Amino acid sequence: MADTDKAHLGPQRQQGKEGEPGGKEGDPGPEREPGPERAPGGTEGEPGPKGDPGEARTPVPEEMRLEFPGDRRLEAGHAITLRAMARRLPQLVGRALGMAWHVDRNAVVALLVCQVLSGVLEALGLLAMTGTITAVIASGHIVERLHQAAPSLVLLASAAGVRAVLGIAVGGLSTRLSPRISREAEMRLLDAATHAELAAYDHPGFNDRWDAADRGVEVSQDMLNQSQNILASAASLIAAAAVLTSVHPVLLPLLVLAALPQAVAGVKGARLTYLASLDTMKDRRLLGILRWNLVDKQHADQIRSGTMADFLLGRYRAAGARVDAATDRAAWQAAKMSLLGSLAGGLAAGTVWAALLFLIGTGRISVASAGTATFALRSVATGLHGIIGYGAIIFRTGMYLDDWSDFLDEAGGHRITRGDAVPTGPETVRAEQLSYTYPNADQPALTDITLEVRRGEVLALVGENGSGKTTLSKILSALYLPTGGTVTWDGADIGTLDAHAAWARVAVVPQDYAKWPLTARDNITLGQPLPGADVPVEAAALASGADEVVTALRSGLDTLLAREWWGGQELSGGQWQRIALARAFHRDAGLLVLDEPTAALDPRAEHRIFTGLRRVAADHAVVLVTHRLTNVAVADKIAVLDRGRIVQYGTFTQLRDAPGLFHDLWVLQNDREPTLPAQG
Repeated sequence: MADTDKAHLGPQRQQGKEGEPGGKEGDPGPEREPGPERAPGGTEGEPGPKGDPGEARTPVPEEMRLEFPGDRRLEAGHAITLRAMARRLPQLVGRALGMAWHVDRNAVVALLVCQVLSGVLEALGLLAMTGTITAVIASGHIVERLHQAAPSLVLLASAAGVRAVLGIAVGGLSTRLSPRISREAEMRLLDAATHAELAAYDHPGFNDRWDAADRGVEVSQDMLNQSQNILASAASLIAAAAVLTSVHPVLLPLLVLAALPQAVAGVKGARLTYLASLDTMKDRRLLGILRWNLVDKQHADQIRSGTMADFLLGRYRAAGARVDAATDRAAWQAAKMSLLGSLAGGLAAGTVWAALLFLIGTGRISVASAGTATFALRSVATGLHGIIGYGAIIFRTGMYLDDWSDFLDEAGGHRITRGDAVPTGPETVRAEQLSYTYPNADQPALTDITLEVRRGEVLALVGENGSGKTTLSKILSALYLPTGGTVTWDGADIGTLDAHAAWARVAVVPQDYAKWPLTARDNITLGQPLPGADVPVEAAALASGADEVVTALRSGLDTLLAREWWGGQELSGGQWQRIALARAFHRDAGLLVLDEPTAALDPRAEHRIFTGLRRVAADHAVVLVTHRLTNVAVADKIAVLDRGRIVQYGTFTQLRDAPGLFHDLWVLQNDREPTLPAQG
């Protein structure tokens, strides 16, 4: 296929090889943040599919299909016509030159000058052809004729040589500009994504449209080369057309009519190729996903223990067969279209040559002019075919850039526009009648939440899956803004605070913590060291138990933690969790949020964290999210959530001994009596 549609990952993923998570074609799409916790059937707190509970439903087997909500490329593919291309090509070439102008104006001016000079030199070369042919076919001694042809030959050779040099200059300038254009497009994309509210990722299709936009970044550097090819073809066409018109005005319109059938066939062939690419896009991505999962180290043991290899290979073959079938259909249809275009073009070209012979035979043009016309005809045909061929390519590329532009507009609509107050502390974080509804959700994830946590206190949030714990912790952290009610830090509404300044006052350990491919030191400091060199780093590592991890590393804090990528050292899940805790303890923040902070730790390490949590709380307001109820005994206050509401609020002793959800969960967690063998 001429055009390979690749999807990239969302902004929160690292790029990898094609087919890998975070790579290109075959990428399964961006992973979502683990909280909000989601109830079956929708967003956290959202009910499952609607319908009459008593209504019988026929289960429909589902296949993995990767969709881009709001994707317009199929519609745009059908819109590839000769008229649409003629209308849009100037816009696309202008867009490419505009992006290049933004990164290097001098290079763009040089490119345009080179293209104009190349066209002028081609016209001069064609005109010199007339003098050369006239001298060669004239009567007289060969030496005299060659002497007469010498100026034309010199002009012809000089024009060809200078055009070759200009071609090299154009190639060098394009090579200089292309990566800069791609980097500028990527910087705009990253800026739009990282400055959007976190809630933007919960909007339907936001991550998928990021993938499409990222594909636009990838092809943006091709736009300039494609534009240069079109400009070169256009310059050649204009130069040859001018010469052809000077030979006889009737030749140019005849040639345009002769080129029209092949132009139409070329555009239709391009449309068939592009539509076939779209038709196979889902299966090609599925191939990438299957290929990655078949060889990924993370799944290798499960593929073998589950004897899944034959099953997955069967799915791979089936998807590959669908791709082959669609490709064969498109290739056959495009070949038929090209054949019809070539036949029609051949007949039309015969008409042009017949007209040329007629003009020679009737004495309307000389034999020398006819020779020049022959070369000009060939240049015009080449220029027309170049514009059509490269035009079809840039037309498709332009669709991906539309995705890029659309994402910038969409992300701009979610751009962080809060207040400018710079917080301190916070000493007190308070939610008052807070509610929150995820975008497009039918039911709120949180309703009428009122609670408070102060510096020196530990507030525990407990409840079953989907009860709203993680969502509430993110709102208290100012990562989300409530859709109802208020959250205040020391009396200031979080919506009035400077977002980045507020986040600098928060230390968060999420359920799915980042494993940055950085040194152990940078993984703890997050590139923001505190005064005192490594002293604060070592203190944070001691508090989290990461000191034992760092001591075992080959280069201590200087060890790169990215073994599979750059030869660093790999950590276990529990070791990584200690590093994640250390980065939170190291951060000079007033609010500390721990979301299942010890899920991967062994009992000894977990005990170490929770016995030291009271000491940590002396300098922080602590919000603890956990399912392990024994761990919340250290909390000053416990909020029990159920379906987005607080159903119980009190101390550990009060809630454990009183009837209610906390007591029920406590009994269930401690119902682990061993089963003795039956006596015979």
